[in-house]
Amino acid sequence: MRYRRAKTPGGTYFFTVNLADRTRALLVDHIDLLRASVAKVKEAHPFTALAWVVLPEHMHAIWKLPDNDCDFSMRWSLIKSGFSRQISKTEPIGKSRMTKGERGIWQRRFWEHEIRDGQDLLVHINYIHNNPVKHGHAQSAAEWPYTSFNRHR
Repeated sequence: MRYRRAKTPGGTYFFTVNLADRTRALLVDHIDLLRASVAKVKEAHPFTALAWVVLPEHMHAIWKLPDNDCDFSMRWSLIKSGFSRQISKTEPIGKSRMTKGERGIWQRRFWEHEIRDGQDLLVHINYIHNNPVKHGHAQSAAEWPYTSFNRHR
């Protein structure tokens, strides 16, 4: 099944990416592996990260893609697979995933929203930076260690 996604070369996009098991804390437990996976993809397929937050079981990001490029799906696929290859196989894997040779770490899909203008960008940056507070992981955005918040102060 093909999903309808925004495809604006050079666009700016907000993303939500989730683990399949929302009770696990793989993303913060293995933050160095996640960062390495992102860096490797970013080197081969550049993008600018305008804001990012990593929570135990999901993350949000805003990316600006190069002027001639709109393929954020490929980048997320590479980040997710690169991270997954570095994690021990301890997760339960359903028959559907097993048949397709998939791990059970990530939700298959992710949410994306194309940023429309400066106000929309500000709303989404604030949402990202306040997410650890919203989920009870920190008293303030500045306290959470896995965020771009302190870059924006």
